[in-house]
Amino acid sequence: MAHLTCVGATQEEIRGLLEQIRGLGVANVLALRGDPPGGGEFQPTPGGFEYSSQLVRFIRAQGDFSIGVAGFPEGHMACKEGKLADWKHLQEKIEAGADSVLTQLFFDNADFHEFRDHLTRRLGVTVPLVPGIIPIQSSQQIKRFTALCGARIPTALATRLDELGTDDEAATEFGIEYATQQCAELLRSGAPGIHFYTLNKAHSTVRILKNLGLA
Repeated sequence: MAHLTCVGATQEEIRGLLEQIRGLGVANVLALRGDPPGGGEFQPTPGGFEYSSQLVRFIRAQGDFSIGVAGFPEGHMACKEGKLADWKHLQEKIEAGADSVLTQLFFDNADFHEFRDHLTRRLGVTVPLVPGIIPIQSSQQIKRFTALCGARIPTALATRLDELGTDDEAATEFGIEYATQQCAELLRSGAPGIHFYTLNKAHSTVRILKNLGLA
């Protein structure tokens, strides 16, 4: 799946990238607004896009791509109006032509259930909403990572991570157990699949899949 963002690119440059993607035989595109290099406030590129819904609509007009977008069960950290407003923006991305949603990572399945139920029951969304799960591999790393992306670490989980401290091996084993339980419950409740944030390390994800009887 090719990833495209609105960062640092004009419409014509994105059109050219889509032609290259199609030429490689790739049919799937994840359309994101993206984060500005070095942090700070997002600034649209002149001749480019300000919102990911605009990018989705543009990709849809270019041909028969399958388009994925990002969803945020706790609301996007940059959306000052709150999570309900953010979920409304997600509905706009779907109406612009998105075929599926991959969510930001989360650690409390209740957040995903509330997100899913609001989108499907209140906003009439019917595309697949795929939960995003990250297997914890280091207490310190996951604290830094969630601070950057705005995901919440529940109190009980935070306490356990503090207990594990700098023991990354123990944190990895705990992360496999925690994510396995998360995924099992999500699949039982009807999730269409799981998107894993592996951070380029397959070990934990493979173990989780084996625990779930999926590998």
